[in-house]
Amino acid sequence: MPAFFNTSDSGFKEKFVEFLKRNQEHGYKESVSHTVSKILSEVRNTGDKALLKFTRKFDSMELSARSIKISEAEIDYQVNKVSKKEHKALRLAARRIKEFHKKQKPDDKFWEDKIGIKLGWVWRPIDTVGLYVPGGTASYPSSVLMNAIPARVAGVKEISLVSPTPGGIVNPLVIMAAKLVGINNIYRIGGAQAVAALAYGTESIASVDKI
Repeated sequence: MPAFFNTSDSGFKEKFVEFLKRNQEHGYKESVSHTVSKILSEVRNTGDKALLKFTRKFDSMELSARSIKISEAEIDYQVNKVSKKEHKALRLAARRIKEFHKKQKPDDKFWEDKIGIKLGWVWRPIDTVGLYVPGGTASYPSSVLMNAIPARVAGVKEISLVSPTPGGIVNPLVIMAAKLVGINNIYRIGGAQAVAALAYGTESIASVDKI
C-alpha cells in the first residue's frame, strides 16, 4: 500500500522518519540481501549466461560473451574522444597519486638478534586485483586512478576493471584513466553480478585475489 506525505503537513519530519524505520523493519534489508545472494549464486553457477541476463535486466543492454570485454579497438576509439585538456588533467592527477603512494610502500627488513637468530619480514604484492568503477550517471575516472595506481605501486601485475555502461554508453574518461595505468581487461558490466564475476570467475572473466 503506497504511503503519501506532504512536506507542509504538521509533523511531516517525524512521520517520514517513522515510515523509513518501519520500511526497514518490514524486511527491506533482508529483501536486498536475498536478491544479491541469488545474483551471486547464479553467476557462480552459470557464468557468462548470468552476466548477459542481468546486464539485459538492469542496464537495458544486450551483450554477447564476446562483447563483455571492451576491445582494444574500442579502447583506442574512446581514448581519442578525450580532449587534450582532460588528458593533461588525468596525467597530472595520476602523477600526483603515484608520488603519494610511493611514500607509503613499506620496506623489507632483516636483522640478527642477540642469540644469532635471523629475523625479518618481506612485503610482496598479490598477483591480481579487480576494480569496480561506477558507470552511467556516476562515472568517476578518479576511482580508476585512486584504486589502480596504489596497486601498480605495490607491484600488482594484473588488474581487471568492471564498470556498467547502461544503454551502451561508455565514459571515455574512465577508459582513458584505465589506459593510463595499463589496464587492458575492461568489462562493461556492473552491479552484484560484476562483483560475483571477479570473485568466482566466468568463461570471459578470470577471478581475482582481491576486489
